[in-house]
Amino acid sequence: MGAEQPETIAAIVAAHRAGTVTPAQTIARTYQRIRDHNDPALFISLRDEKDAIAEAEKLAAKDAAGLPLYGIPVAVKDNIDALGFPTTAACPAFSYTPTHDSTAVERLRAAGAIVIGKTNLDQFATGLVGVRSPYGIPRNSIRENLIPGGSSSGSSTAVGAGLVPLSLGTDTAGSGRVPAMLNNIVGLKPSLGMISTAGLVPACRTLDCISVFALTVDDAALALSVMAGPDQADPFSRDRPLGALTPFPSNMRLGVPRSGQLIFFGDKKAEAAYADALKRWTSLGATLVEFDLEPFYETARLLYEGPWVAERYLVIKNLLASAPDAIHPVTREITAAGARLTAADTFSALYRLQGLRKIAERTFANIDALVLPTAPTAYTTAQVLANPIELNSRLGTYTNFVNLLDLCGLAVPAAMRADGIPFGITLLAPAGRDALLASIGRVFHADTKLTLGAKGVPQAPLAPLRADGGDEIPIAVVGAHLSGMALNGELKALNGKLIEATRTTPDYKLYALQTTPPKPGMLRVEAGKGASIELEIWSLSSSAFGKFVNAIPAPMAIGTVRLADGRCVKGFLVEPEVLGEARDITSYGGWRKFVAESATG
Repeated sequence: MGAEQPETIAAIVAAHRAGTVTPAQTIARTYQRIRDHNDPALFISLRDEKDAIAEAEKLAAKDAAGLPLYGIPVAVKDNIDALGFPTTAACPAFSYTPTHDSTAVERLRAAGAIVIGKTNLDQFATGLVGVRSPYGIPRNSIRENLIPGGSSSGSSTAVGAGLVPLSLGTDTAGSGRVPAMLNNIVGLKPSLGMISTAGLVPACRTLDCISVFALTVDDAALALSVMAGPDQADPFSRDRPLGALTPFPSNMRLGVPRSGQLIFFGDKKAEAAYADALKRWTSLGATLVEFDLEPFYETARLLYEGPWVAERYLVIKNLLASAPDAIHPVTREITAAGARLTAADTFSALYRLQGLRKIAERTFANIDALVLPTAPTAYTTAQVLANPIELNSRLGTYTNFVNLLDLCGLAVPAAMRADGIPFGITLLAPAGRDALLASIGRVFHADTKLTLGAKGVPQAPLAPLRADGGDEIPIAVVGAHLSGMALNGELKALNGKLIEATRTTPDYKLYALQTTPPKPGMLRVEAGKGASIELEIWSLSSSAFGKFVNAIPAPMAIGTVRLADGRCVKGFLVEPEVLGEARDITSYGGWRKFVAESATG
């Protein structure tokens, strides 16, 4: 299977569903590519190939339409728990064996993904370089003498090299974005709390988030939609609904730093590539608006010069005391400083941060998103080993402030420089605008016509967006409003249009309620505890949508429904307190089949 075979998540899932390639064949290809790539520093632990293929073969018994990541091989950064693998955080003395999956991995598996290994990282996720690990330095997938980028070095190079189409990283200070740029791939850093961090070895617990590496923005957004959602096991989890992808807005305002504020450390090629990227945004219809970057730089300095280093110290305090030599010397030097910080230092920094957050809020008052270089330059492994702390710090110029200011981010390839070094830009916006960044980032990436990762695979045309028609609002119906059912006339009376029949993700239950006329109630449950439910998507004008929703009687409610292909739409859900007397009909897979069988029974 060469480059003509499907490479993106979208293409692989489509091939699996069509039967042209089986999940087992895709997994076998992954292991063959790992052997051919031959980088012993990339994976810290790798699953037995026969075991992974056996899992892929079992998927054949499941409903492919209800699994958005059907048969997709995934690599997981080795500071995120995955059952069946030790978690090392790239420190053998710290290693432990988890008793269950992290929430993020659990949700990926429930969507049909197959975890094939745990990837190398800068030890304890401290670094943006990818050279601070006792397990070696993963090879950059684009140019061997470049650093792979960190801390998510193995995860980013695995996607760049085409070994897997999806991997998990983490991002506290830029670890999901800098390595994406250096490997010519997409790095999605979601809003804090959107993906549960239950089962993640913390770096800075108040700032950590699990991030996504993929070849395209659409692939990354799909993976995010599968993992997103609140989690009681994570006290830092937040209920942040993920919107749907939309067409490129006509009045997009993008923030660019004032003249003279950008730093490239003398890298003229990076500076020129950024200027070209801004021209591309303008040609796509965006308006560029200057803003003051200095408060963002000041925030970035707080991350390592302020008390957040104490959070890193908390993670390895016991190991520092009992076996300091087990910790990488650069990691030890950075982290040990956390022991000297006082409570007064912490409050002083928190007060300053709050002021900086207010400045950032004002910046975004008339700007939709910022567009910045992902990193100011790129370094070789030799350069970083000779000057490890200063060059690492430079790479965080445009990333270190992001989580402190509660922003979401999307790193997208922008150019391949004449010297063969990739350049990328990052879109940043206030938390909750993840879908907006993906909606504009996908158009920018497609417009570059860059090949994907390191394998020279051309980009496919952008997939059309469905159920997004301007003033029209999609709504998912699961029961009496379905075509031909008792209440369908209510939708038709409002000039509703049937868009498509589809299914939910496999984490819903369906109940027959004691109502007149009979109706079902659908409830979202934990990943893997429910099933994929059949539904229809109808489209209403915004005014009709308002009338329709206003007339819905209890115990029905309108909430966010997740579809099998990763989209989220508004739709019918039920208030859980009425389910005590209701019959669980989840096994029927939908209301229509239940009604049909009840009529013949």
